[in-house]
This record gives sequence, C-alpha cells and structure tokens, in this order.
Amino acid sequence: MSINKIGVIGAGQMGTGIAQVCALAGIDVALNDISQERIAAGISVIESSLAKQVDRQLIDKAAKEAALARIRPALDYEAMRDCDMVIEAASENEEVKRKIFSKLCAALPPHVMLASNTSSISITRLASVTNRPERFIGIHFMNPVPRMQLVEVIRGIVTENETFETAKELIVRLGKTYTVSEDFPAFIVNRILLPMINEAIYTLYEGVGSVDAIDTAMRLGANHPMGPLQLADFIGLDTVLLVMQVLHEGLADSKYRPCPLLVKYVEAGWLGRKTQRGFYDYRSGAPIPTR
Repeated sequence: MSINKIGVIGAGQMGTGIAQVCALAGIDVALNDISQERIAAGISVIESSLAKQVDRQLIDKAAKEAALARIRPALDYEAMRDCDMVIEAASENEEVKRKIFSKLCAALPPHVMLASNTSSISITRLASVTNRPERFIGIHFMNPVPRMQLVEVIRGIVTENETFETAKELIVRLGKTYTVSEDFPAFIVNRILLPMINEAIYTLYEGVGSVDAIDTAMRLGANHPMGPLQLADFIGLDTVLLVMQVLHEGLADSKYRPCPLLVKYVEAGWLGRKTQRGFYDYRSGAPIPTR
C-alpha cells in the first residue's frame, strides 16, 4: 500500500519529529493535538528545527518551505479520514493511547492503517481496542526523530503482512533504518537502555558516585555520547519511570524494579529538561548537578 498522507497524533517532541521527517520525504501530514494552540506550537517547533537544518546545510530553503507546506493542522480525527496511516505519538500512558485508538476507529474508514510510537507498551494489547488489529503496528522512532537513524518495527499477533511490509517501506522512504522486534515489553532498545539508566540512578541513590562522576565515567569510560543521567533528563524522568514499570510488571523480574530515587524525582515534578530540573538543574542555562 502506498503512503501519501499520514496523520500524526501528538504535537510534542516525538510527534513533531515524526511529522517533520515525513514532510521532508514528500508525504502530506495532518498534525493533531488536544488544542489548536498545541498544534500551532508544534508547527513552530518544526519550523525552527528545519531552519537549523538549513543553517547546517543539511537541506536547502526550498526543501524547508516545501516540507512546511505539507504539514496541516488537524483539529479533530475527522480531518484524518483521507490519511493512509495515522501514527499515535501521545504520552507513554496505555490508558491515554487506548482512548485515542477507540475514538480514531470511529472516525476513520476501515482501510486506514494505525500505528503507535509507543516505546514499551504491548502492540497486541493496543490493537485489541481497535476494529482493525490486522492493520495495526508498532513504529517506534528514536528521540530526536530528525537526527536518530533507527526505527523499531513491532508486529502484534494479528498484524497482517501487508501492514508490516508497508511500515518497513515507509521507514526506508524516510531515510531511516528499521529493526524488527517481537512484541515483548520495551522491545529491543529500551529493554537494554532503560535498565542501564535505572542502574545509574541506583548507583547515585546508593552513594557510589555523584551525578557528575557517573556521567563522566560513562562518557569517558564507555565512550557514550552523553551520560546516563543526562540522557534520563533528556528522555524525561516520567517516561523512564513508566518504561521501567512496564518492564517490571510485564516480566515480573526484580531486576527491573524502578529505583526509589527515580520515583521521588517524578513525585517532586523534577522530570528533566522539560521541567528545567531533574538530575541537573537547567534554570541558569548551564546544567548544574542536583546531587
């Protein structure tokens, strides 16, 4: 099946990134969020991101303008009826996602494929609330979407081959590389990455090292581009906690127990960069370790 128009639900960090790469690949995009203001803010973020790509000479001004022209606000799900696929990129909360897909199915023709950008939740379970589980698939983009090369493709038990092949063809068209994961909690990347971050938080919690010591150790000792605590702040500590909870509940193994310090930071509303405080304090402009 050819994908000519894609709906994206969620104009946050992931949704705007997905919309941007789709538009640059020549695909029309309908961008939706809970309010017109959120959509407008998302389009503004995309415009700024494209301008930076022009400055870095990754694209030219004509490509930027053409991409922006392909993105249109969708104030409700009815505005996505002419899409070939709709990708949900809402917060990593299963109940929120289930409600979105239930409402989507009532608004969209039966041929429209559905995808979730979930980083951890069962694709089979999400598909079960729809009227088209055979046309449902997981397409997990990495953050930040415009820069990261990998996309995980996850089939549910009922996902048909046509849906699977169409998703893979779309990712290649976007200039990305796909890897196929079975439908297990957190898939491949987060199954490995998030427990490492959680262990780094335990290392801080137990007093083995400070924030700066842990991040410096992993940057220089393991050649990671950023330390695990810095990365946690970038991802969002609430998202880190949610994924660890999915792993802990889904696999029933104590090694996936979220660190109590992570729980405390989330309870305090210190979620990382998006709230200006997490394992680092960003309010002064220069990140300052909070421990």
